[in-house]
Amino acid sequence: MRTQLIYYYLLYSLFGALRQGLPILANSALNVFAIFTRIFQAVTMTQPLALVLYEKLLPGTQLVNRLHDSGYRVVTVPGVEALVSSAEKERPMLVFADLVSSRAKVSEAIAKLKQNPTTTHLPVVAFVDEKDVASQNEARSAGANLVVNESALLPHLQHFLDQALHID
Repeated sequence: MRTQLIYYYLLYSLFGALRQGLPILANSALNVFAIFTRIFQAVTMTQPLALVLYEKLLPGTQLVNRLHDSGYRVVTVPGVEALVSSAEKERPMLVFADLVSSRAKVSEAIAKLKQNPTTTHLPVVAFVDEKDVASQNEARSAGANLVVNESALLPHLQHFLDQALHID
């Protein structure tokens, strides 16, 4: 977010200098803008993107923070109904989905994600409480690549990432 603000400030400065007819300032701003654009693209394009769907703050926010610490860019899905559209728009490397939702069945959204030709390849790691066996089975039948216990998700995150991204 902070990087985007700097990016937009430089763009605003560039257009302000051009509007005022200051070619030297505009040229300098343009050079800085071009350099910053290259850096911004390099940083955002080299980090893999993870899409995260969660409703409960724990372990959802902890998962987001841990993924950031592991070098991932993270986009959170605003709701179950937006999972497929967010995956089509953002083009993540993998999807994490908390199976607990008060609004809709997450397993149905996973099934739609797996049926969509543009998102069928995405690995899905679903997580839920170990006692919720029905949700675990629904997620497996919907096409989730991994269904894990939410208490084991954070301690073994790197292992789950490796397993989800493993190519047969």
